[in-house]
Amino acid sequence: MQSASHLTWQSSTLNRQERAMRNGHQSCTLWFTGLSGAGKSTLAFALEQELFARGKAVYVLDGDNIRHGLNRDLGFSPEDRRENIRRIGEVSKLLVDAGIIVLSAFISPHEEDREMVRNFFAPEDFVEVYVKCSLAECERRDPKGLYKKARSGQIPNFTGVSAGYDIPRSPALVMDTEELSVEESVKLLIEYLEGQGLLNFQA
Repeated sequence: MQSASHLTWQSSTLNRQERAMRNGHQSCTLWFTGLSGAGKSTLAFALEQELFARGKAVYVLDGDNIRHGLNRDLGFSPEDRRENIRRIGEVSKLLVDAGIIVLSAFISPHEEDREMVRNFFAPEDFVEVYVKCSLAECERRDPKGLYKKARSGQIPNFTGVSAGYDIPRSPALVMDTEELSVEESVKLLIEYLEGQGLLNFQA
Protein backbone atom coordinates (compact mmCIF):
# COMPACT_ATOMS: atom_id res chain seq x y z
CA MET A 1 0.00 0.00 0.00
CA GLN A 2 1.46 3.33 -1.04
CA SER A 3 1.38 6.00 1.64
CA ALA A 4 0.31 9.52 0.76
CA SER A 5 3.04 12.14 0.94
CA HIS A 6 0.82 15.21 0.48
CA LEU A 7 -1.03 15.06 3.81
CA THR A 8 -0.71 17.65 6.57
CA TRP A 9 -1.69 17.09 10.20
CA GLN A 10 -4.40 19.55 11.24
CA SER A 11 -4.14 20.58 14.88
CA SER A 12 -7.15 21.39 17.04
CA THR A 13 -7.33 24.74 18.80
CA LEU A 14 -8.09 22.74 21.96
CA ASN A 15 -5.33 20.93 23.83
CA ARG A 16 -5.36 17.97 26.21
CA GLN A 17 -4.93 20.22 29.24
CA GLU A 18 -8.15 22.03 28.40
CA ARG A 19 -9.98 18.76 27.82
CA ALA A 20 -8.68 17.38 31.13
CA MET A 21 -9.85 20.53 32.91
CA ARG A 22 -13.32 20.14 31.40
CA ASN A 23 -13.51 16.42 32.27
CA GLY A 24 -11.94 16.79 35.69
CA HIS A 25 -9.44 14.00 35.08
CA GLN A 26 -6.47 12.96 32.97
CA SER A 27 -6.76 10.61 30.00
CA CYS A 28 -4.79 7.44 29.28
CA THR A 29 -5.02 3.97 27.76
CA LEU A 30 -5.17 0.85 29.88
CA TRP A 31 -4.12 -2.00 27.61
CA PHE A 32 -5.53 -5.34 28.85
CA THR A 33 -3.61 -8.28 27.39
CA GLY A 34 -3.97 -12.00 28.10
CA LEU A 35 -5.24 -15.29 26.77
CA SER A 36 -8.76 -15.75 25.45
CA GLY A 37 -10.96 -16.40 28.47
CA ALA A 38 -8.56 -14.79 30.94
CA GLY A 39 -11.09 -12.07 31.78
CA LYS A 40 -9.87 -9.03 29.82
CA SER A 41 -13.26 -7.86 28.61
CA THR A 42 -14.95 -8.70 31.90
CA LEU A 43 -12.48 -6.52 33.80
CA ALA A 44 -12.53 -3.74 31.23
CA PHE A 45 -16.33 -3.44 31.25
CA ALA A 46 -16.49 -3.69 35.05
CA LEU A 47 -13.88 -0.93 35.36
CA GLU A 48 -15.75 1.14 32.77
CA GLN A 49 -18.92 0.88 34.88
CA GLU A 50 -17.08 1.98 38.03
CA LEU A 51 -15.33 4.91 36.33
CA PHE A 52 -18.55 6.00 34.63
CA ALA A 53 -20.31 5.96 38.01
CA ARG A 54 -17.60 8.31 39.24
CA GLY A 55 -18.31 10.73 36.40
CA LYS A 56 -15.27 9.89 34.27
CA ALA A 57 -15.19 9.92 30.47
CA VAL A 58 -14.35 6.29 29.70
CA TYR A 59 -14.79 3.82 26.83
CA VAL A 60 -13.96 0.16 26.20
CA LEU A 61 -12.41 -0.98 22.94
CA ASP A 62 -13.05 -4.73 22.85
CA GLY A 63 -11.34 -7.14 20.45
CA ASP A 64 -14.48 -8.91 19.22
CA ASN A 65 -16.45 -5.67 18.90
CA ILE A 66 -13.75 -4.00 16.82
CA ARG A 67 -13.60 -6.95 14.43
CA HIS A 68 -17.32 -6.52 13.76
CA GLY A 69 -16.67 -3.12 12.20
CA LEU A 70 -13.39 -1.23 11.94
CA ASN A 71 -11.26 -4.34 11.49
CA ARG A 72 -13.76 -6.65 9.81
CA ASP A 73 -11.40 -6.90 6.81
CA LEU A 74 -8.66 -8.52 8.88
CA GLY A 75 -8.08 -12.21 9.51
CA PHE A 76 -5.82 -13.90 12.05
CA SER A 77 -2.55 -14.27 10.17
CA PRO A 78 0.48 -12.76 11.95
CA GLU A 79 0.36 -9.80 9.56
CA ASP A 80 -3.35 -9.19 10.11
CA ARG A 81 -3.03 -9.53 13.86
CA ARG A 82 -0.28 -6.92 13.86
CA GLU A 83 -2.40 -4.58 11.75
CA ASN A 84 -5.35 -5.19 14.07
CA ILE A 85 -3.27 -4.08 17.04
CA ARG A 86 -1.76 -1.12 15.15
CA ARG A 87 -5.19 0.23 14.23
CA ILE A 88 -6.48 -0.12 17.78
CA GLY A 89 -3.37 1.59 19.09
CA GLU A 90 -4.04 4.51 16.75
CA VAL A 91 -7.72 4.69 17.76
CA SER A 92 -6.75 4.54 21.44
CA LYS A 93 -4.30 7.39 20.91
CA LEU A 94 -7.00 9.54 19.28
CA LEU A 95 -9.41 8.88 22.15
CA VAL A 96 -6.74 9.73 24.72
CA ASP A 97 -6.14 13.00 22.89
CA ALA A 98 -9.90 13.60 23.14
CA GLY A 99 -9.63 13.33 26.94
CA ILE A 100 -11.05 9.83 27.39
CA ILE A 101 -9.83 7.01 29.62
CA VAL A 102 -9.55 4.16 27.11
CA LEU A 103 -9.80 0.52 28.16
CA SER A 104 -8.44 -1.60 25.32
CA ALA A 105 -9.04 -5.34 25.73
CA PHE A 106 -7.14 -7.41 23.17
CA ILE A 107 -5.24 -10.69 23.35
CA SER A 108 -2.34 -8.88 21.61
CA PRO A 109 -0.13 -11.96 21.98
CA HIS A 110 3.18 -10.59 20.73
CA GLU A 111 5.49 -8.43 22.80
CA GLU A 112 6.76 -6.56 19.75
CA ASP A 113 3.22 -5.55 18.78
CA ARG A 114 2.46 -4.30 22.28
CA GLU A 115 5.73 -2.34 22.24
CA MET A 116 4.72 -0.84 18.90
CA VAL A 117 1.53 0.47 20.49
CA ARG A 118 3.33 1.61 23.64
CA ASN A 119 5.56 3.77 21.46
CA PHE A 120 2.51 5.62 20.14
CA PHE A 121 2.07 7.16 23.58
CA ALA A 122 3.91 9.22 26.14
CA PRO A 123 5.04 6.86 28.93
CA GLU A 124 2.43 8.13 31.39
CA ASP A 125 -0.39 7.65 28.87
CA PHE A 126 -0.04 3.87 28.40
CA VAL A 127 -0.74 1.38 31.18
CA GLU A 128 -0.17 -2.28 30.29
CA VAL A 129 -2.35 -4.63 32.33
CA TYR A 130 -1.50 -8.33 32.12
CA VAL A 131 -4.65 -10.33 32.80
CA LYS A 132 -3.01 -13.49 34.08
CA CYS A 133 -4.75 -16.84 33.87
CA SER A 134 -3.40 -20.30 33.17
CA LEU A 135 -4.18 -21.95 29.86
CA ALA A 136 -5.85 -24.82 31.73
CA GLU A 137 -8.23 -22.45 33.50
CA CYS A 138 -8.96 -20.49 30.31
CA GLU A 139 -9.82 -23.76 28.60
CA ARG A 140 -12.00 -24.80 31.53
CA ARG A 141 -13.92 -21.52 31.31
CA ASP A 142 -14.00 -21.40 27.49
CA PRO A 143 -16.93 -18.91 27.52
CA LYS A 144 -17.18 -18.77 23.72
CA GLY A 145 -16.33 -22.40 22.98
CA LEU A 146 -13.21 -21.29 21.10
CA TYR A 147 -10.70 -23.62 22.73
CA LYS A 148 -12.85 -26.61 21.89
CA LYS A 149 -12.97 -25.50 18.26
CA ALA A 150 -9.24 -24.78 18.24
CA ARG A 151 -8.41 -28.22 19.66
CA SER A 152 -10.51 -29.84 16.95
CA GLY A 153 -8.72 -27.87 14.24
CA GLN A 154 -11.65 -25.63 13.35
CA ILE A 155 -9.76 -22.47 14.35
CA PRO A 156 -6.15 -22.22 13.11
CA ASN A 157 -3.53 -19.91 14.66
CA PHE A 158 -5.37 -19.82 17.99
CA THR A 159 -3.37 -18.24 20.81
CA GLY A 160 -2.37 -20.75 23.46
CA VAL A 161 -3.17 -23.76 21.30
CA SER A 162 -1.59 -23.40 17.84
CA ALA A 163 -0.06 -19.94 18.28
CA GLY A 164 2.15 -18.56 21.04
CA TYR A 165 1.60 -15.87 23.65
CA ASP A 166 4.43 -13.68 24.93
CA ILE A 167 3.95 -13.02 28.64
CA PRO A 168 4.49 -9.28 29.25
CA ARG A 169 7.98 -8.54 30.53
CA SER A 170 7.18 -5.48 32.63
CA PRO A 171 3.45 -4.72 32.84
CA ALA A 172 2.29 -1.89 35.06
CA LEU A 173 -0.22 -4.25 36.67
CA VAL A 174 -0.83 -7.99 36.85
CA MET A 175 -4.41 -9.08 37.48
CA ASP A 176 -4.47 -12.78 38.37
CA THR A 177 -8.08 -13.73 37.66
CA GLU A 178 -7.65 -17.16 39.22
CA GLU A 179 -6.87 -15.50 42.55
CA LEU A 180 -8.80 -12.20 42.38
CA SER A 181 -12.51 -11.61 41.98
CA VAL A 182 -13.72 -9.02 39.46
CA GLU A 183 -14.53 -6.67 42.35
CA GLU A 184 -11.06 -7.07 43.87
CA SER A 185 -9.42 -6.50 40.49
CA VAL A 186 -11.43 -3.34 39.82
CA LYS A 187 -10.52 -2.03 43.28
CA LEU A 188 -6.82 -2.56 42.54
CA LEU A 189 -7.14 -0.88 39.15
CA ILE A 190 -8.88 2.13 40.69
CA GLU A 191 -6.22 2.37 43.38
CA TYR A 192 -3.52 2.34 40.72
CA LEU A 193 -5.20 5.08 38.69
CA GLU A 194 -5.69 7.17 41.82
CA GLY A 195 -2.09 6.63 42.84
CA GLN A 196 -0.92 7.86 39.44
CA GLY A 197 -3.10 10.98 39.74
CA LEU A 198 -5.08 10.03 36.64
CA LEU A 199 -8.55 10.32 38.13
CA ASN A 200 -8.21 14.00 39.00
CA PHE A 201 -7.19 16.99 36.95
CA GLN A 202 -3.73 18.23 37.87
CA ALA A 203 -2.63 21.44 36.15
